[in-house]
Amino acid sequence: MSKKAAAIPASIKPYLADVAELERSYPDLHEHVAALAKAGLLHVIDDPINKDNEMHPLVRWQYRGGIAEKDRKAFLFTNVVDGNGRKYDGAVLVAGLAATPDVYRTGFGKPLDRIGETWMNAINNPVPPRVVKKAPCQAIVVTGKDLDKPGAGLDGIPVPISTPGFDNGPYLSAGHYITKDPDNGVQNMGNYRGQIKAPRRLGMNPSVELRAGIYAHWQKYKARGEKMPCAVVIGCPPAVSYTSVQKLADNLDELAVAGGLAGCPINVVKCKTVDLLVPAEAEIIVEGYIDTEWLEPEAPFGESHGYVNLQEYNAFMEVTAITRRKKAIVPSFISQVTPSESSVIRKAAMEPVFLNHLSKVLAIKGVKQVAMHEPLTSLYAVLAVQFERGVPRTEVWRALYGASTLHRFAGKWIIAVDEDIDPHNADALFWAMSYRCQPQHDMRVLDYKDPGHGPRGPRDDGETASVLINALLQEDFAPVALPKKEFMEKAAETWKRLGLPDLKPESPWHGYELGAWHPALARQADMAAASKYMDFADELIPQRRRDVDMNDPVPQPAPVNPEIGHNAPPEAAATKPARKTPRKKK
Repeated sequence: MSKKAAAIPASIKPYLADVAELERSYPDLHEHVAALAKAGLLHVIDDPINKDNEMHPLVRWQYRGGIAEKDRKAFLFTNVVDGNGRKYDGAVLVAGLAATPDVYRTGFGKPLDRIGETWMNAINNPVPPRVVKKAPCQAIVVTGKDLDKPGAGLDGIPVPISTPGFDNGPYLSAGHYITKDPDNGVQNMGNYRGQIKAPRRLGMNPSVELRAGIYAHWQKYKARGEKMPCAVVIGCPPAVSYTSVQKLADNLDELAVAGGLAGCPINVVKCKTVDLLVPAEAEIIVEGYIDTEWLEPEAPFGESHGYVNLQEYNAFMEVTAITRRKKAIVPSFISQVTPSESSVIRKAAMEPVFLNHLSKVLAIKGVKQVAMHEPLTSLYAVLAVQFERGVPRTEVWRALYGASTLHRFAGKWIIAVDEDIDPHNADALFWAMSYRCQPQHDMRVLDYKDPGHGPRGPRDDGETASVLINALLQEDFAPVALPKKEFMEKAAETWKRLGLPDLKPESPWHGYELGAWHPALARQADMAAASKYMDFADELIPQRRRDVDMNDPVPQPAPVNPEIGHNAPPEAAATKPARKTPRKKK
């Protein structure tokens, strides 16, 4: 039975009327908002909400308030105000691109199980953008001295404060910065925070430690003694936003990769005051030049590693033009402590890239999936590589080393696990590390890892390391100590019949074998479950021994002791000898 489509709230219908009419087969942001509303994935808030101290805290509660991932939604604020009583034009969309995997899937336009292959196809087969002359993003154009009029510059854009109480102002969290390599003309688009400093001045952090493409461009313009042309995209078709946050090779134009995701060229238009191409269906474009001589203080700002990034010297842009749609929607990523929108949007794209690198580029056998731990650790710190059973030891270590080197900043803790371990479950990872790993044999430390992401520590000039952990089964293990599947399933039926609360099975929810389970023991367990456990009690008497210590394991099949009699079976000759060295007494 299909789910009934939700009604479109009246307050957002004006935004749906302003849909870009250019030739395309991908949704713009307005159509995406409509799709979320129809799918029941959107909260529309028409009450006045203060963008500087209410908006992000309100959305934050769905990540820190015990709300299940499936119940989280995007938020559209249609009545945006600030503490001075100012009312802003337009709406603000928070968590609208990746509040949950379902929200991401809606914007991506593909089922969740096809997202990985779609990303790899787009990266390997980019589609160059299509240049148009007239674009919705330039329906309103403000340049020159007009930018100094109240509300005509950056001060008129309803950018929320992400971490009220710690951030020193509103920052673009979903601002896609576009620059161009002055040597080869290839554009780069990346997502960086942008501090609203003045009506015509925008701060920015180019993420130097992550080797951002914009920083390489900035260095080239600095060497030339020139300011760097830049355009900042605020709101655009989801395919463009998803590509902006992906980590791609320097020679790839993100707008072409976005075309690969969309399956058709992305419409672009030339900026009014800088020589750059921007998405034609964007909501707002901020044009200008980034100074390459001077840096000024920027931040504090709450970052996705879960700590406030204290003040740094960073670049700034002098604004030369702001262009926009008639009914603009300003997106704002909710980031900081994960899980959050920023971690969902990166996880969906980065895990397939890691898997492709290990299984296709390095041709490592038996890798099933790569999982990036999300809660609190923001994906980059803890990686798990899941393997098929019986993978050669050499392949396991090749994968661990390979995962540590794909990104210079990702992978402080990298753990290899078996296919019965859920790599997305931290408890399961600790379980494997606790009982399937011997650190003196199964752990390596790789020095000279760039920290890349997180507060910069004072030691070792900020360097860190990768810890590689082989937590695979090294030999056959005893079964997992939970009732067998058939008994758990029968109990679940009884649970439901009794009207008890709905169950949400957590892996592992039933016992299963891991190799060390002899038919003789299986027989005894089956008899016990059938309430016949006393029927084999006499069988244990002829297996008694007095030449062993307490807790010495019984070989399987268990031998019959000749001293007791009862006709010892032939297997007795293969009995493991008793322990020669007595255990130390406690």
